[in-house]
Amino acid sequence: MNRTIGLEYGDWEFRGWRSHYGVRRSQNADANKSPILLIHGFGAAMDQWRDNIPALAAEHTVYAIDLLGFGASEKPPTDYSIYLWVEQVLSFWQKFIGVPMIIIGNSIGALVAAIAASHHPEIAAGVVTISLPDIEAFNALVPKWLQPLERAVKAIVNAIFVKPLFYLFRQPWMIRFVLKGIVYCDRDRVDDQLVEIIAKPARDRQAAEAFVCLNRSINKPNYSPSLTQALSKLQVPLLILWGSRDRLIPPSEGKRLVQYAPEASLVYLENAGHCAHDDRPERVNHEILTWLA
Repeated sequence: MNRTIGLEYGDWEFRGWRSHYGVRRSQNADANKSPILLIHGFGAAMDQWRDNIPALAAEHTVYAIDLLGFGASEKPPTDYSIYLWVEQVLSFWQKFIGVPMIIIGNSIGALVAAIAASHHPEIAAGVVTISLPDIEAFNALVPKWLQPLERAVKAIVNAIFVKPLFYLFRQPWMIRFVLKGIVYCDRDRVDDQLVEIIAKPARDRQAAEAFVCLNRSINKPNYSPSLTQALSKLQVPLLILWGSRDRLIPPSEGKRLVQYAPEASLVYLENAGHCAHDDRPERVNHEILTWLA
């Protein structure tokens, strides 16, 4: 058990690969209150929810998973995609939860949460996204006639440069530099604990090869389903949270995406960056718990 966060850890088998999860069962859980599943973002792990889990677990049982390729989950050299991670979420729900849950995700985890709830409505009672990326919209910025050339150039770059860059960016001093300079607004939140949460999985034996596969997969046209179509078919309430100082995904995306979901609301978080849940945990916890009440 992580005594700071209160998670009890375990593993289950997904497609023959080891998948890692954590659970904190609430002492005051109401049978009518939906369990919560937390899904981290790209390059992160479940322990980044360190200051959200205790607050959310006051009245809800809280689960968290490490997506395949990240955290303490296995890092196979396979084709990664949003489809794969959605299937992983469904597998976890079928094995451990079995009732509609609130799915909360950050960044890539937010996209997985939204797609999973849309494609498998039986698993979701609600969705909270924190900085929700629209892969299809990003790809559409490149003219269709230029996309094959762009993919070819990215493939070359991936083959030559990505692995050496991975070895550079997994160094604790570089992780700290990137988090303080780009990802977080509150630089004091970038402490030794956070750096180790991100650095430790990158030291796994298969991490470098998995990272190459991850980057190769992102450049494929079938990496993700359409987010806007998924949002339009979403049958449960959606809360979109966005750090007002997100430097990785423009906060203006929130105003565009909220129009697609029939039961969506949008809240901007002042002085919060891309990982608002860890940058401004008290504010994010308040918004989520107020929305759930």
